[in-house]
Amino acid sequence: MIINRTTLVFLFVCLALSVWGQTDVGYLNGVYIYGPTSGKCAVYNSSNDSSRIEKAAHSSKKEVTPFTDPAYKRHYDIRPSIRLNNVKLGFALSKHPHKSINLIPLVDLGVQYNASLNQLNHRNGLGFLLESRPVKKGYVRIGGLVNFSNAESLNPGNINLTDIEASQKLWVMPMTRLAYTPNEVFCFQAGYDRNFIGSGRRSLFLSDYGKPMPFGQMRAKFWHMEYSVNYQFLSENVNGQRQSKYVTNHHLSWNILPWLNFGVFEAVVFQPKDTLLNRGYDVEYLNPFVFYRPQEYSMGSSDNVIIGASINARIKNTTVYSQVVLDEFLLSEIRARSGWWANKFGAQLGIMGILSDKLSYRIEGNLVRPFTFSHLTPLQVYGHRGSALAHTYGSNFAEILTELNWSKNRNPKLKIRFFASFGVRGTNVDSLNYGSDIYESYINRPNDFGNYIGQGIKQTFFITNTRASYPILKEGRIRAFAELQTQYIKMDEFQKLSFLPMIGIRSYLWNDYRNY
Repeated sequence: MIINRTTLVFLFVCLALSVWGQTDVGYLNGVYIYGPTSGKCAVYNSSNDSSRIEKAAHSSKKEVTPFTDPAYKRHYDIRPSIRLNNVKLGFALSKHPHKSINLIPLVDLGVQYNASLNQLNHRNGLGFLLESRPVKKGYVRIGGLVNFSNAESLNPGNINLTDIEASQKLWVMPMTRLAYTPNEVFCFQAGYDRNFIGSGRRSLFLSDYGKPMPFGQMRAKFWHMEYSVNYQFLSENVNGQRQSKYVTNHHLSWNILPWLNFGVFEAVVFQPKDTLLNRGYDVEYLNPFVFYRPQEYSMGSSDNVIIGASINARIKNTTVYSQVVLDEFLLSEIRARSGWWANKFGAQLGIMGILSDKLSYRIEGNLVRPFTFSHLTPLQVYGHRGSALAHTYGSNFAEILTELNWSKNRNPKLKIRFFASFGVRGTNVDSLNYGSDIYESYINRPNDFGNYIGQGIKQTFFITNTRASYPILKEGRIRAFAELQTQYIKMDEFQKLSFLPMIGIRSYLWNDYRNY
């Protein structure tokens, strides 16, 4: 059975507008709550850049007391599909106590000096978010950011609308969502935004480092589990033409114990048509309860299936988290340690916690073997608009990162953040694909055996970023910031050290990723 893209989007929109839930639900990047929404909740901080909301309040401005839900019902892995209950943000456009409309200004202004190139880069972004609860049971967020900039490095994850040769480019970042919850079990969403699955700074499942995309999502919370399904509508530039592809993924989060969580992830990338068949959106991948790998085999397709698992453990103020992702592998070749090219997998291990009331930390390691996430053509790659959907480095790398966040008290004004990343990457040599660029076909590989992380031209990197920020406008979480980023790169006999100081003003409502 074939369903085209237009029909599927229409179905999601109709569903979003026709069935409103019984709970006020909001969705903002980087912030989540403990437990399901039930009219009362407390808002907590994630460790993301975007994320500090110190207080939650009803639109009627009544105080909200913490919602104490048993620990085994709390799930933290899925962001920014986040359940916020009546968070006060922006300027109120409606005085109705149950039908709030808020206007949130967006600002993203900054000037960066590249000392090694003696070049001044800038970004000039303005926009808005219009958040509304037109009825008590639903949530709508419409808006985004428009940015004029002369540097792609200052616009990670934004969509370029201008000619690639233009010196001044126009970038956009849509952040639109419709959400509804028929009860405390189900949650439905549709929008044009990014999502993140995991507990780390990076993710090997689904990251928000890349570009926004149209999507539909269903989530269900039951017993000690939360299950989510994402339908994503992606595209790639192939031979100068924009072509569509789709990704369906599902994720199960199971709190085995109050302090122990186990997760399972699976995703399939498929193209709607090829030279032989116009498939549309395969109905087999619309089924939220099917395993994609057996389904792919039964159809005899060449779709790209990714599977993974995660384990998180929380002990007092410390969390240990991990992810493992498998693209393809052969157990006999792993045991033989032959370096077979199709043993494609990655792993993450991290620890984060609170050292004191003023200081929190994170230490995280990531590695991905060559050719992981890649496939035959860009329409089968685990990526979107030329960017990886998982770790931003793609594959053929290993890194360790650390992060420190300091603030004077629980409701601080001045915040200081330090980030550092050290690792190795392998890059391609001439026309040979050594497995670093996931958009290169794995057919053009130099060797079937003896492959290892860092093969090709070995690149060693060390990146630091130190940032201080201070609030300007609390209604939009707008802060002034000053930062210094350093980048050291070594390849063979080539070495480069760059200093990138930057000052600016921005809304802390999304993650400003420039740490890679």
